[in-house]
Amino acid sequence: MVERIDSDPAPDPQGDPLSLPLKAAGDPTRRAILTHLAQEGPARVTDIAARFDISLNAVSKHIMVLEKAGLVSRRTKWREHLIEVNLAPLHQAFRWFTDLRSIWDLRQDALQAHFEKDQTDD
Repeated sequence: MVERIDSDPAPDPQGDPLSLPLKAAGDPTRRAILTHLAQEGPARVTDIAARFDISLNAVSKHIMVLEKAGLVSRRTKWREHLIEVNLAPLHQAFRWFTDLRSIWDLRQDALQAHFEKDQTDD
């Protein structure tokens, strides 16, 4: 199976902390890698690759994208390279989504109050 891997996300010139991790986590294979590492702990690249129907090289490229986004780090133990998850960059995205939800909830409350006021005026 041949899988096209988007080019590495380019660093944001404005220093936006959300763009790089969101773009990196936007790929389903990379999300699966993050989920696996979060559930199972650090793993070797070859062990991660064994879980997917794509080449070791493709998995390695996905991991490099995740590394550049700060979502995983590589720890060398003797000759083994262990990949560890770091979800901290996604916490900023979670806060951003939470803020958006708060705004949405306020708008829904205002709309509901408007309709309730219209019903009592009739």
